[in-house]
Amino acid sequence: MREAILKLLIDNEGKYISGEEVSKKLSVSRTAIWKHINSLKEEGYIIESIPRKGYCLLERPDLLSPEEIRIGLDTTRIGKKIITFDSVSSTNDVAKKLAAEGAEEGTIILAEQQLVGRGRMARNWSSLPGLGIWMSVILKPNIIPPRASQLIFVNAVAVCRAIRNYTGLDVTLKWPNDILYQSKKICGILTELSAEIDQINYIIAGIGINVNQEQKDFPWELQDTAISLKGAGNKNIRRIDLLKEIIKELDCKYDIYLKEGFPLILKEWKILNSTLGQEVNITGRNEKYSGTALDLDEDGCLVVKTEDGDVRRVIVGDVTLRKDN
Repeated sequence: MREAILKLLIDNEGKYISGEEVSKKLSVSRTAIWKHINSLKEEGYIIESIPRKGYCLLERPDLLSPEEIRIGLDTTRIGKKIITFDSVSSTNDVAKKLAAEGAEEGTIILAEQQLVGRGRMARNWSSLPGLGIWMSVILKPNIIPPRASQLIFVNAVAVCRAIRNYTGLDVTLKWPNDILYQSKKICGILTELSAEIDQINYIIAGIGINVNQEQKDFPWELQDTAISLKGAGNKNIRRIDLLKEIIKELDCKYDIYLKEGFPLILKEWKILNSTLGQEVNITGRNEKYSGTALDLDEDGCLVVKTEDGDVRRVIVGDVTLRKDN
């Protein structure tokens, strides 16, 4: 009922809607409406109440509220269940636990703050409260384990498209799944897998997006290499609206992948990328080398021509664009 009342207020934002009208539309008592309105006010929604005029939503807090996220969200798999926290160790930790306990595919875990957020290569990820989107999605695709890495590209393409759609910023993809704006990192995606020899139990897509940080909010060692959407576009971003766009794109791209396979996703990744054709440094488990990024193969591996003239496939490793060094 609270969600339905909130939807009516949002649909009429800036306009008055009478308690009688709300009561008739939702078949609920005026007393129950009043209680829900007060509850919303306590969460930071600014709602004006005037006798004989009704209720008017004047301002919404930038909270990642499940009720507000679900309003108007029509997806097939992703986001049917949304679980939010004020603070967690990391959303991936929570998602893995829930997935192991049988949580349904498409479940989203959100937190206002991560205490020990992490990225690829076990790097720390700064996750300040209220300034970013820190989320994990549980996926259970019916594919063989060797194809699990394809989901890295599915998620990267979806998030990149969503950011472009919502902000208009020309963000790009760096292999395999970082999202950049003018060579500075805006988003990282950490994909973790639980599988048997012949089947995938679950895949966790951890997504961290710098949304409204000032440059001073980043740790000093990241201030030259990281940026937020606010910093890139010089305006505050309403996180919940961006999040809804991301959920829609994740659902869409995942559906395309399951129905059409990997080639369409790979094609779109290449359109959005800023890696191919660039001079790159590769850091593997036991080696470092440099070269030119030529292409992605059919499995999503980066094809690099080294400075010695050899052509190598990068399956796992850290790639940096040499123009950024």
